Amino acid sequence: MRQHRIAAIPADGIGPEVIDAGLEVLEALAARDGGFRLAVDRFDWGSAYYRRHGVMMPQDGLATIKSADAIYFGAVGAPDIPDHITLWGLRLPICQGFDQYANVRPTRILPGITSPLRNAGPGDLDWLIVRENSEGEYSGHGGRAHRGLPEEVGTEVAIFTRVGVERIMRFAFAAARKRARKHLTVVTKSNAQRHGMVMWDEIATLVAADFPDVTWDKELVDAMTMRMVGKPRSIDTVVATNLHADILSDLAAALAGSLGVAPTGNVDPQRRFPSMFEPIHGSAFDITGKGIANPVASFWTAAMMLEHLGEDRAATALMTAVEQVCAAGILTPDIGGKATTKEVTRAVCEAIKGSNVAA
Repeated sequence: MRQHRIAAIPADGIGPEVIDAGLEVLEALAARDGGFRLAVDRFDWGSAYYRRHGVMMPQDGLATIKSADAIYFGAVGAPDIPDHITLWGLRLPICQGFDQYANVRPTRILPGITSPLRNAGPGDLDWLIVRENSEGEYSGHGGRAHRGLPEEVGTEVAIFTRVGVERIMRFAFAAARKRARKHLTVVTKSNAQRHGMVMWDEIATLVAADFPDVTWDKELVDAMTMRMVGKPRSIDTVVATNLHADILSDLAAALAGSLGVAPTGNVDPQRRFPSMFEPIHGSAFDITGKGIANPVASFWTAAMMLEHLGEDRAATALMTAVEQVCAAGILTPDIGGKATTKEVTRAVCEAIKGSNVAA
């Protein structure tokens, strides 16, 4: 029997609620499949850990989880701790420390979920957004001087390297090649950012020559927001910088119905280190503990993790169950339903086991 070791880091807010739901569904899948099992190591890192120890995770945190086959991450952030402390104390050190340079965010409208786009339904929005995840605008370089004085200055340096841009372009073109339409849109802002983004454009052109079977176009990031809303069917696969894709993928999730259904994978394509899979909705402290957090994003995220682990059959079974439950109208309040987190989780588990799902 195949065994996969998973490092579960539920972290903050609704993170523990949706990760618990995801692990319950994963156990139901493993029991049904019979060909694999999951060995889960749970880590209590996050804001509560920070309040006790002054750090978001232990100094040897990365070494502790380096041997995992994958990381299943909840959410990070707390109202009483500055965001730059929580983000740079936990999530980004994992992404950068394990060189998870490809952030992959699929987006589509699931059955039973209504998109805010007029007349849009399942099949009308089916995108894959690839986000450069290691440098760009989130490199962490810069500083502040003359603090508190009128002449105080803060600098935030975006760093684009040839190796960093080329590898994300190759990953994106290869991802587009695997999809039916084989089309990639390269998002840029080279009309205003005339150094790093011009290099971004030039490398995209060079890499495109190695993928003659993939058609591609280029779009300024501001124009891309309009295209996503006005011409969603013109989009298939997208590649953008760390900042641009961060923003565009949240817009994509909203257009698909809710941040509560949006998954992501932080991937090391060379598999030198474990990749990390997480829902993109954040810690959502406004609904923490109310039992209404949408677990669909964590389920979809779990399906991505299973695909990464080579368990394609289980991943397909999971997404089939999720779509069946959504189509039956078993939805949390963020997407117009009245179901609780536990009710959605129970329905998905029943669908996995082959039970009938009723609204």
